[in-house]
Amino acid sequence: MRVIFAGGGTGGHIYPAISIARGILDKYKDAEILFVGTAKGMESSIVPREGFSFTTIKVRGFLRKLSFENLVAIKENMVSFIECRRIIKEFKPDIVIGTGGYVCGTMLMTAAFMGIPTLIHEQNAFPGVTNRILSRFVDRIALTFGEASDYFHRKDKITITGNPLRGEITKISKTEGMKAFGFDINKPLILIVGGSRGAKRINESSMLIAEECAKKREFQLLHMTGETQYNDVIKLYNNNGISHDTSYLRVMPYIHNAPYALAGADLLISRCGAGLISEITALGKPSILIPYPYATDNHQEYNARALENCNAATVILESELNENVLLDRVKSLFADKRKMEDMASNSRKLGKPEATSAIVEMVEALLNNK
Repeated sequence: MRVIFAGGGTGGHIYPAISIARGILDKYKDAEILFVGTAKGMESSIVPREGFSFTTIKVRGFLRKLSFENLVAIKENMVSFIECRRIIKEFKPDIVIGTGGYVCGTMLMTAAFMGIPTLIHEQNAFPGVTNRILSRFVDRIALTFGEASDYFHRKDKITITGNPLRGEITKISKTEGMKAFGFDINKPLILIVGGSRGAKRINESSMLIAEECAKKREFQLLHMTGETQYNDVIKLYNNNGISHDTSYLRVMPYIHNAPYALAGADLLISRCGAGLISEITALGKPSILIPYPYATDNHQEYNARALENCNAATVILESELNENVLLDRVKSLFADKRKMEDMASNSRKLGKPEATSAIVEMVEALLNNK
């Protein structure tokens, strides 16, 4: 089996592709995989580090206004069709899979016009523009959220698979997760995730929770600030007289063993990217979700509301967020054990830990019917 993956720009587009690629390799040991991205995107560093072959095309997205840059984009995108055709002719893929971002637009379109089987995966509850356009041309559409199907015309192409996850995410016990960070298994753990690059408003609004943790020690706290925010957050802790490297409260710029942190957590406070949402639901974790207000097409709020509508999470908009609001929401949840249990149960019902296998099956069905 020879497979081309196209997608990039953000980790949310790249990591699902990597998970699908690993799922294919698990089943077809001699499969050949090629990733196509841009030289400037995150994929140019992430994909080679994961051990996959990688090549680039020159393509860019359009600004949503009249500008000279859009003329440049048109020129580059026209040239990229020629590059994509060359890559396809040389690699001879059995299937081309797109996971979002404008980089997959010309590659999937070219493959479709050349009669190569095509599949796209949409991570968010509100689909991106590229995938909405591609949906008219590709053979199959895999969705993380059922809500996204409202934005695609060809329902017969759609399968609700969930979002492909890291293989180890569901294999770690809560005890193992707590032990990895030295926490007490007998006390609940709050995990605050500011994102890999940080979320300033969430970090600043977490101080009363940290103060409550330090004073009463009724719960434990693991706070990932994001690398760019770490020094500023440490200053906030110090200014508030809160110890931040203890057996019950830890502050880290980035959590490299994230599956252990997720396994140990009893409650998450986080943004609402599709990848993290999928991990939260696969593990059946209650969450307080704070959408990033500047996400493209406000897709993070759509993701968050999909969970809230099923009573699997509670949502706070950033415009409503402050220290008191966040602490009150945490206290309210911890005071209502039944509600926490219901949220955990509903979260687990939404989880699709077998998403990778489901997409590999879609690939097989598509190839068997070509």
